[in-house]
Amino acid sequence: MSNEYKRILTIQDISCVGQCSLTVALPIISACGIETAVLPSAVLSTHTAGFDGFTFRDLTGDMGKICDHWKRVNIKFDGFYTGYLGSSEQIDHCLRIFEETAADGAVVIVDPAMADNGRLYVGFDMAFVESMKRLVARADIVLPNITEACLLTGMEYKTEYDAMYIREITKRLLDLGAKNVVLTGIGFEKGFTGVWFENREKADYYRHEQLPGGCHGTGDVYASAFVGALMRGKGIFEAASIAADYTVECIKNTQGDSSHWYGVKFEPVLPKLIGRLG
Repeated sequence: MSNEYKRILTIQDISCVGQCSLTVALPIISACGIETAVLPSAVLSTHTAGFDGFTFRDLTGDMGKICDHWKRVNIKFDGFYTGYLGSSEQIDHCLRIFEETAADGAVVIVDPAMADNGRLYVGFDMAFVESMKRLVARADIVLPNITEACLLTGMEYKTEYDAMYIREITKRLLDLGAKNVVLTGIGFEKGFTGVWFENREKADYYRHEQLPGGCHGTGDVYASAFVGALMRGKGIFEAASIAADYTVECIKNTQGDSSHWYGVKFEPVLPKLIGRLG
């Protein structure tokens, strides 16, 4: 992808506090020098992991009207990045938006955010997984973790595996219609994890250190940094590697602060990401 000024649309929820979804995507992709348009699928007062009593407003009913307006005034996007979506109906809206507002050569990046650690997020079921397959089929690049990839492909979820197992998962994702797969959180040895990239022509693996503990929102940070690097002209594997390094730096910047349990302090580390983009 060339390095000219681009406009991307990201479609996912707004968790007003919690450093995830659009409150991560908008600043990170914008900092990469990309015009970032947003389409909120829902508005929550906070994210749902660890906060009680959060508010939630579903915006499904607005998505079609927003698309209608964009079409009327001929707004086009050079790329699309979908994150957390709440229903099959929202997936339908995404597919329509791709069809009606894509500029020539627009790239579609799908993060099928619906599961982790071997199970679906609360509120999702296998019917939603089936709908997500339609979005994956339209993707130029899909960014699942291993749980999401197993659900989409019917593979058994494992915590210990070899490269043959990973290649079978990616092959099945490509068979669903995705043109490129970036599988996150893939580790073959203790103390390390990484990202596996594969398409019909090649496969590659980028290994990096695995930090102890987990942080909310790192998948969104990773996907946003990946999108920013890709839209700035980096190749898929280079963008995947840059995003992995940036996510590690965000986690390191947050470790040791027990009061900041709800996300990662990604903002102070943005200069390192921007520096990698040249």
